[in-house]
Amino acid sequence: MSVGIGTPLLLDDVVAVADGARVALAVEAAGRMRASRELVERKVAAGETVYGVTTGFGSLAGVRISPEQAAALQSAIVRSHATAVGPLLSRREARAMLLLRAQVLALGYSGVRVELAERMADMLNRDLVPAVPEQGSLGASGDLAPLAHLALPLLGLGEVLDPGGSGTRPAAQALAEAGLEPLVLEAKEGLALVNGTQGMLAVGILAAERARRLVRAADVAAAMTVEAALGTDRSFDARLQSLRPHPGQTASAENLRRLLEGSAILASHRDSPHLVQDAYSLRCAPQVHGAARDVLGHCLAVLEIEAGSVSDNPVVIEQDGEILSGGNFHGQPVAVALDALALGIVGLAGISERRLFRLLDPNLSNGLPAFLVKESGLNSGFMLAQYTAASLVSESKAMAHPASIDSIPSSAGQEDHVSMGMTSARHARACVDAAEVVVALEVLGAAQGIDLRGPLSPAPGVGAAHRAVREVVPFLEADREIRHDVAAAVELVRGGRLLAAVEEELGPLV
Repeated sequence: MSVGIGTPLLLDDVVAVADGARVALAVEAAGRMRASRELVERKVAAGETVYGVTTGFGSLAGVRISPEQAAALQSAIVRSHATAVGPLLSRREARAMLLLRAQVLALGYSGVRVELAERMADMLNRDLVPAVPEQGSLGASGDLAPLAHLALPLLGLGEVLDPGGSGTRPAAQALAEAGLEPLVLEAKEGLALVNGTQGMLAVGILAAERARRLVRAADVAAAMTVEAALGTDRSFDARLQSLRPHPGQTASAENLRRLLEGSAILASHRDSPHLVQDAYSLRCAPQVHGAARDVLGHCLAVLEIEAGSVSDNPVVIEQDGEILSGGNFHGQPVAVALDALALGIVGLAGISERRLFRLLDPNLSNGLPAFLVKESGLNSGFMLAQYTAASLVSESKAMAHPASIDSIPSSAGQEDHVSMGMTSARHARACVDAAEVVVALEVLGAAQGIDLRGPLSPAPGVGAAHRAVREVVPFLEADREIRHDVAAAVELVRGGRLLAAVEEELGPLV
């Protein structure tokens, strides 16, 4: 497939390009770009005052730049703003970021030459991916420092990621090997390359995409634990759920009913008085999972709007002959949405850890052996798996502190309120990372519990999940190097194979 740059961009398109899909600049986009570029050139030739074109940047906006210096100003901003530090964005994140920045330029409001968007498309198709450190953005004027690193290779500066996935190499070398000449920026183009929200947006979109899979995997994990703990599906009854019709709760409860339908384990004790109702971590799974789902839905809507928006400044309104300064680069909408996503995902991880905890305690698990292993005492079983889950949940709670409520003035007070949106994105990504591991640990424990309930069999949906686990992790007869089991379970959840196995059996979950 090929994704059109300058056409309406879906989040699925961003994910596809992150995963290597080719791109092409739309013909209509090139026309829009040429028209807005002509207006910029006329303004410069006429000597008009335009922020960032014939003036300095930030608090230096009052410093006049002569028209003959306008081009030199643009390469200077890219070089001087490339101050990001820390770990590099992943190849997928940097590819998504490059696409999203090209998309803004192609919408025709940035006043840059077509060659810039074409070069970005060429770099994506050749997999020449800029090396972008992930720390250093205040989230207004957008992600200045990371975007400057993204732009450096266009000029033959900075570094690109090695094709093999480890390390970097000089961008000048990579361009020369590809037969590409470095670009020489002209008026306004450097500012257009560094001004916007595409760093936080790229990281946020890919984190949210993983969260879409994770919320369904969490329903699978919960259903497995209900089976292993001799829980009940009565609390997921559609009549009960309809009385509180939050969309996420409704969807999660529907998944749990489908996953548990036809269970011999549940049927074996349906009329038993052993429990009137389950503990909250089982009974309230739709409510907690549903809250994460609803926040994720809001977050995805915000990200999709942002992916189709112009976050540049100043903005070229070609049809009216004006260049307007504004604040579309401010990352607050994205930052708040990603902070909310982190909060929802931590709740999802927290309830998953509590379900795992119940499975390991013989006083809570309705007859399972301590820590889900025979000869407990001699064997520790899954004891330390719960420690890991608890540690990750605790750490995630700290990371879920909203970054968007903080602001530090910069640029001599000109930029006196910032979003910290890139921090929000990085923390949301980290919370998804941790939650995937916690849910995988629950799945590992629940699969062990289901085996211990034999010869009774689980529901077909849960059985499909159980078989997927057993394809990569054998039953734990006695203590072994369990880290290999954990790694396999995490890959099962993170890579989507657990969910795929269930959906092959039941059809798509909601």
